[in-house]
Amino acid sequence: MTPLLQMAIEAHGGLKRWSEVRTIIASASITGAIWAIKGQTDYLNNIIMRVDTQQQRIVTDFPTQDKRLTYEPGRVTLEMPTGRISQERKEPEASFAGQSLDTPWDPLHVAYFQGEALWTYLNTPFLYAQPDFVTEEISSIEVEGERWRRLKVIFPDHIKSHTKTQVSCFGADGLLRRHDYTVDILGGATGLNYADDYQEVEGLQFFTKRRVYAYEGDHVLVPEPLLVNIDVNRITLERI
Repeated sequence: MTPLLQMAIEAHGGLKRWSEVRTIIASASITGAIWAIKGQTDYLNNIIMRVDTQQQRIVTDFPTQDKRLTYEPGRVTLEMPTGRISQERKEPEASFAGQSLDTPWDPLHVAYFQGEALWTYLNTPFLYAQPDFVTEEISSIEVEGERWRRLKVIFPDHIKSHTKTQVSCFGADGLLRRHDYTVDILGGATGLNYADDYQEVEGLQFFTKRRVYAYEGDHVLVPEPLLVNIDVNRITLERI
């Protein structure tokens, strides 16, 4: 484990505490321009996500609606809260092939994109300590007077995320400030994903805000539009 990753893990609460957590339960709203572009404005408003820390799985409930999304890399579903499946898609990543920026999404596209994204975000940085992840500290940057140390992370093939190589930027306190990547299923679209307003839950630190913008060139932020807006209202944990 690189010294930077070790620092970040300790700042977020440490591997011992993390290893005792089985499920993150997050009440949230996920909005932003990408959902409007894809014809799914406010689809993920007021949701409750159950995020598994041991395997790639998220169950998303809609408290005011009679539906549930489930995500696993090889299968997504739209269900009734009772578990009755109304739509199912196996090998869902393949359904994005040939899409353009303005190709509309159905609920199962939403389930896959949300799933691969939020599973990564809510398991970071502990995820990077798993076997087969490759990490390397690269040159630091200065943003608004603060030095951010940067960790390049190469994901193993069996973990589905936005893309194989991503960069996480950490502040002097060890907390994640920004997550930089491209998105394979969006044709390599760029993302600067800012994490903010941390909340301590049972000794672990979780972001409560994420703001995602595109970038050009050498990570030059494109301020409009705000592509994804994540607001987490409450987090609770279920232990092993």
